[in-house]
Amino acid sequence: MATGTVLPAIPEGVPPHVPPLRNGDRLTRDEFERRYDAMPHVKKAELIEGVVYVPSPIRFDHHGNPHFNLIAWLGPYVTATPGVKGGDNGSLRLDMDNEPQPDAFLIVTPECGGRVRIDADDYIVGGPELVAEVAASSVSYDLHVKLHAYRRNGVQEYVVWRVEDRAIDWFELRGGRYEPLPLNDGIYKSKTLPGLWLAPQALMDANLAEVARVLNEGLQTAAHREFVEKLAKNRSKS
Repeated sequence: MATGTVLPAIPEGVPPHVPPLRNGDRLTRDEFERRYDAMPHVKKAELIEGVVYVPSPIRFDHHGNPHFNLIAWLGPYVTATPGVKGGDNGSLRLDMDNEPQPDAFLIVTPECGGRVRIDADDYIVGGPELVAEVAASSVSYDLHVKLHAYRRNGVQEYVVWRVEDRAIDWFELRGGRYEPLPLNDGIYKSKTLPGLWLAPQALMDANLAEVARVLNEGLQTAAHREFVEKLAKNRSKS
């Protein structure tokens, strides 16, 4: 449709027709949300660089179970870190062309000095401190167009679990670019969220006891205690 085209007025009392979301549609964020709101049966849809993505039904070993285990890792960190909150499949208003719905994310709350804000519609606006996605493989859009959208909108750390490749990538934003977070004796240690440690091999093996043990080590560090104190001070100033 040409820019500036005027549509005929809808007769009074006749509800407007809302087209369904389809893979590959090119929409504005407002139009994406209008169509998404009109499709309550659709549980996940994303707008990435102005293009709609509606994923296929979720399989257990390829997505459902890894997603569950990802949340099992992040949940105890939130419990131990007042001022940090987590989300599961919540839509993020990154910019006018991007509204992803990541598998998991962590934010520092606005009152504690976090990067995002929560608008009047109860959407998160801006890039969270950490986003985590479960992807099929390295060919997934999670490691291509979505990665660039997260980078451009300042998501500080980005974790991608490539299930078919049996690999977990962890990127940190440095100098406007995503760089791989180094492994330290087989453990990832977040720089943005001190104390958030991950044993990637244990997570891929569904060894949640080992995942919890390594995370607990991170939660016992001085860096995590200092981070919690910093969040509390920020809260008291707000």
